Amino acid sequence: MARELREQDAVCAIAQGAAVVGEWWSLLIVREVTRGRHRFDDLHAELGISRRVLAERLKHLLDHGVLERRPYQQRPTRYEYHLTDAGRALAPVLIGLQDWADRFFLGDGTLTGSTSPGSPEADRLHRLIGAGVPEPLRLPAADGSELDVVAVDAPITVIFTYPATGAPSPLPANWSEIPGTAGCTLENRLFRASSGAFAGAGVALRGVSTQRPDEQQAFAEAEDIPFPLLSDMDLALCAALRLPTFRAGQTLRLKRAIIITDAARTIHHVLYPIIDIPAAVDEALRLGAQLAHTPDRHATSGPRITC
Repeated sequence: MARELREQDAVCAIAQGAAVVGEWWSLLIVREVTRGRHRFDDLHAELGISRRVLAERLKHLLDHGVLERRPYQQRPTRYEYHLTDAGRALAPVLIGLQDWADRFFLGDGTLTGSTSPGSPEADRLHRLIGAGVPEPLRLPAADGSELDVVAVDAPITVIFTYPATGAPSPLPANWSEIPGTAGCTLENRLFRASSGAFAGAGVALRGVSTQRPDEQQAFAEAEDIPFPLLSDMDLALCAALRLPTFRAGQTLRLKRAIIITDAARTIHHVLYPIIDIPAAVDEALRLGAQLAHTPDRHATSGPRITC
């Protein structure tokens, strides 16, 4: 369990935070709850942790206000574990750690907004197939509302992530030097041009970046974007699906990816890495339309999602 803080660390925020979530299992429990696993047995099966240790770590996180219990069954009463505001605020910590390890331990240390086929992060993203998008997962939209990342009024949703709507403001000095950041408005413009075909096929579009909603709104109005642009500035979707990121100008940016899910929130297709943006948009339309007109669209179960 958490070790006692030394007197000289009592006012150190890093030490205080590490005392709460610095232990291995505690951080992985937060990761799994973020990904939509809320019940004891699900956490036990996914983590491979002993039931005694899991119970101890859950109590520790409850005692420190990172998790809260919510009853889901009576006679006997059984509880689910959900993130509190303090727990949800750990998303940037999880993604920052993932971004750091992707770059320096799974990668070669270079700063890039792209990746290569067969890389560890590409494999991680493709293992989402057969998994589900947590429910609900609502993000701020450019028009000031909040929308679920999975459309409630369409059989299929195409979620595409991108670094930014054009150059972010203020522009990081090294933005143009980061591979993968060029043409950041291209996917929005291409999806806009094909939006009628997507709608005709029964496929909803959602564009997601970590930009602020007001930045997205300015772009949406200037470019006449007909589908929602959602802000993942708090990294809720990013942490839930463990999406690949890179850091530019002290801000985490989403790498380009396309995720296709049905109305039951099951992920059927993942396009990543995105090397040819126009071809990826055409492929998303083909796959989405095909899936929308498939009577039995049960996804083939992929491997269990792991690190």
